Amino acid sequence: MQGEEQVMRLLTTVSDLAVQYGLDLVGAVVLLIAGWIVANWARRSMLRALDRAPRIDNTLKPFFASLVRYLILILVLVAVLAQFGVQTTSIIAVLGAAGLAVGLALQGTLQNIAAGIMLLFLRPFRIGDYIDAEGVAGTVDEIGFFTTHMTTFDGVYVEVPNSRLWNRSIKNFSRLPTRRLDVVVGISYGDDVDMAQAALLDLLRSDERVHKDPEPQVLVTALGDSSVNLNLRCWTDADNYWGLLFDMNKAVKQRLDAKGITIPFPQRDVHLFEAKS
Repeated sequence: MQGEEQVMRLLTTVSDLAVQYGLDLVGAVVLLIAGWIVANWARRSMLRALDRAPRIDNTLKPFFASLVRYLILILVLVAVLAQFGVQTTSIIAVLGAAGLAVGLALQGTLQNIAAGIMLLFLRPFRIGDYIDAEGVAGTVDEIGFFTTHMTTFDGVYVEVPNSRLWNRSIKNFSRLPTRRLDVVVGISYGDDVDMAQAALLDLLRSDERVHKDPEPQVLVTALGDSSVNLNLRCWTDADNYWGLLFDMNKAVKQRLDAKGITIPFPQRDVHLFEAKS
């Protein structure tokens, strides 16, 4: 009888604990789900609000929206711990210890966060800029806490860790309003260089996309093995660069053909000598 009473007391205790902590567990799960939904809603609302503020740069909008989301998630986590009776001071101590442990374990992640902050502060590029960071090239779509979202020129999505962008030299092709265009073409040694320069210079001056200042130039840059190399050099708006380059390659060929000037293939003269016996 005494053993049965002990078992019944144990079962009663377990039942009471299950009811007590079961309700706490259900409340914690509900709180986590609600907090996740609210955090995402707050992020979207912050983005919409920032979109109505024209003075705020587009590069900073996703950062601020993500910051609000993470703050709400941290508050939800604290509330969940409090649901189980954990005191606030204990929560702070636990978060501090956990932060230290996570910081040591995830040094690369923290580097990405620090790099993201520096990228936002120093602004080597903005949303919509086309950049090349030592082989990582594309149009910047978003700068997040950990990664930067980019789209390559052929429409491929790329997610790059912030530290990889911060630790490399960055070429920003959209930062400045103008770019210099260089088109190199070789003509035969038997052709008239002055006539070729005049024809190509007239070609540059006739295109409205070519800036008048600085003046376009056609320079003799090298005496190659098979050709005299001419460099068509001009300045144009950054938005017109690629279109002008492609059009100019075609127009140069057509203009030289019309003038009877040849673009030679690589060639080599071979001299044969009869061996004397």
